This record gives sequence, structure tokens and C-alpha cells, in this order.
Amino acid sequence: MSERSLLITGCSSGIGLASAREMKARGWRVFATARKPEDLTRLKEQDGVESLYLDYAEPLSIEAAAEHVLQATGGKLTALFNNGAYGQPGAVEDLKPHVLRAQFEANVFGWHDLTARVIPAMRAQGQGRIVFCSSVLGLVAAPYRGAYCAAKFAIEALADTLRMELVGSGIKVSLIEPGPIASRFLEHALEAYRRNIDLEASAHAEIYRARIARLKAGGSQTFKLGPEAVALKLVHALESHSPKRRYYVTVPSYAAALLRRVLPARALDAIAALN
Repeated sequence: MSERSLLITGCSSGIGLASAREMKARGWRVFATARKPEDLTRLKEQDGVESLYLDYAEPLSIEAAAEHVLQATGGKLTALFNNGAYGQPGAVEDLKPHVLRAQFEANVFGWHDLTARVIPAMRAQGQGRIVFCSSVLGLVAAPYRGAYCAAKFAIEALADTLRMELVGSGIKVSLIEPGPIASRFLEHALEAYRRNIDLEASAHAEIYRARIARLKAGGSQTFKLGPEAVALKLVHALESHSPKRRYYVTVPSYAAALLRRVLPARALDAIAALN
């Protein structure tokens, strides 16, 4: 069997780290990206994967990472897992244009850039796997998460379109749609709240205070799973002869997929408002 190689983004913790470890254990050659030097060192020395710098908001780092991996694999990269992202909380009316642009730069445009750079190599070899880590919030919208929802809805559309356009190329495209996962995501969301939302000047100030208190307490633990649950879905997406178009992770994701089909928009809005 020829060497199976995989590029995973956002591997400093959470889903990316769990996925890098799982696929390394399964014999894959794993290229894992992160932004901080200490994370890159740990990935290489402790987890035994090949680490490299990539920041989705820095186009030059995307170009450099893609070139490095394609050169290291002789142009035969087997798979890409677009995972690195962050969530920008806040009411839509409180999102400054540059804040929304930054969310899309890191969560959509950067993903597209990296993906487009590896597709030619996959086409040349007649096979490949591209997996996007979406979210339950790519299935249904929720209040005070408009920027993140918009980015994930965009990823859903791009991935679906890409899958149809790549029919006959040997390249398979899948979406993984986690619900609540134990990771540093909430920690990063809290940082984004403080950095980009003017709480005191907002009509939503009281709601923000309550939500920030929940974030500090670790958020809801209901139905929350470890990041390993996502890694196991990735295994199927990469190794199955017939990967699924979508992989739901946690009860909320399965429920959202079902309810979106059977409930009217008014009912979905009422359910989302509870979260």
C-alpha cells in the first residue's frame, strides 16, 4: 500500500489534535498545522507528526504550507481536513464590518484557498479526500452566533458545490458537523467577545453578561462529547470506500438535521432561541 498522507489544520488542541493523533496511530503520515511555536514543537516532539505553521488569515502562510506538503509528498497528498477556526460571538447589529470580514477570512476564505491549492495534485493522481469540519450551526442558525453561523453556512454550500463539481475526478468531499465538543473553542470565543464587542454600548448588554458568565463556567455540558468523537468520523470519511456526504456528531447535530426537514421556520427559531 502506498503511503497515505493527510494535512490537518488547527491542531494545537481539540478536534485537530485528536484527529492528528488518531490518524497517526492508524499509520497515516500526518502534517499538522498550528500557529504558536510551542504548539508546533509539541506536535513534532510529543505527538510524532510533522508540524508546520499556518494561519488561515495569512495567505502567504497558506501558500507556504501547501507547497511544503506537496513537495514532501511528491505531489501525492491523499487527504485534507480543513478544521482550524474560531467563533465570533455577538448580535449581528454589534458586528463591525471588519469583525465579520475577519471571521470569514479565517473560517471560509482561508479554507477555500488551501483547498484550491491541493486539488490539482489530487486530480493528477486521480484520487483524494477533502473533509470540512462544519458545525450544527451550519445546519441551523442561533442568536448571538451570527458571524459563526454565516461562515459555517457558507462552508456547507462550498463543500456541497465542490462535491458535485468533483464527480468523476476520484476526489471525495465530506462534511463533519459536530455539536458541542469539549475543546478550547469557548475560551477563544470569550476572547473574541472581549476583543470585538462593545458590551456596554449594546442594547444586548444584559444578555451578553449572562452569556459571558456561561462561557466562563464552561458552557452547557449537555450532550457534550470529547474531540475524539469527531476524529472517529474523520476515520470513516478518509478510509471508507464510500464516504458519507455528512457526518453528524452529538445528539444536537442529529436533531438539527432532522428538525430542519420536518419543522417550520417559526418552530426552529423558537428552539434556537432557547440556546
